[in-house]
Amino acid sequence: MSQLPNIDAKNFPKSLIVLAVLFFLLPSAFVIVDAGHVGVVKRLGAVQADYLEEGFHLKTPFIDKITHIDVRLQTMRSSALSASKDLQTVKTVVTVQGSLEASLAPKMYQKVGGLPAINLTIIQPAIKESVKAITAKYTAEELVTKRSEVKIEIQKSIQSFIDTTLNNKKINNGIIIANVAITDFDFSDEFNRAIEMKVKAEQEALQAKNEKIKRVTQAEAAAAEKKLSADADAYEITAGSRARADAIEREAQALKGNPALIQLRLAEKWDGKLPRFNGSSAVPFLNISEQN
Repeated sequence: MSQLPNIDAKNFPKSLIVLAVLFFLLPSAFVIVDAGHVGVVKRLGAVQADYLEEGFHLKTPFIDKITHIDVRLQTMRSSALSASKDLQTVKTVVTVQGSLEASLAPKMYQKVGGLPAINLTIIQPAIKESVKAITAKYTAEELVTKRSEVKIEIQKSIQSFIDTTLNNKKINNGIIIANVAITDFDFSDEFNRAIEMKVKAEQEALQAKNEKIKRVTQAEAAAAEKKLSADADAYEITAGSRARADAIEREAQALKGNPALIQLRLAEKWDGKLPRFNGSSAVPFLNISEQN
């Protein structure tokens, strides 16, 4: 039978202690920073200026503690009540997309805190103050019709508010705003009803205008048709009159140079009855002798 290896009983407790110490020390001797994050090093509670990039890093066991800070694009949403230029109450819902500057993450964590604290103490106040300041420059109707212009001004105002706040803490450009979206404008019920009535009135006015244009167009078309018909009739009458006048003139010229033709025309119109005359002097209707 095979024999078990000899174990030095004196060294066994020491080896076990060393293994136990290594077992507890090894996990605290390194850290893995996830993608899209940076590691903020706290050494005995003091935040270090250098940060850890994503990946594997060694650290001092039990002395260094690593806080993971997300530096990816974050979406923060907030609503703010404000008054428009025409004193209408407006509830504005704004969505802000931004990120932390990785190199300034340690100082940001030291002077402000993590992402929840940054959102609560910087982003939210920036949104509320910017919305109030910008919406007060526009009427309620302009907030809708000039939405893109309002959005640009709110974004600039938010970035300015953040920059001013961070500059006071010596953290210039610590937060970068990528985009601002106005999710919704919500007005009072009275204003919404007024807008509905105005839109309805404009639609009715447009409909009446279109009906008027339609009637005028139809009347103009009918008048034009009548004019064309009258012009055609007038042309027909004129042409007929000219033709008859030309025929009469040609016939007059023919009769003037041909007396026999006159007698023929008289004969064509004679109904065959001889006229009756009273008295002795009578002018014959036809020259019988000439006809024979």
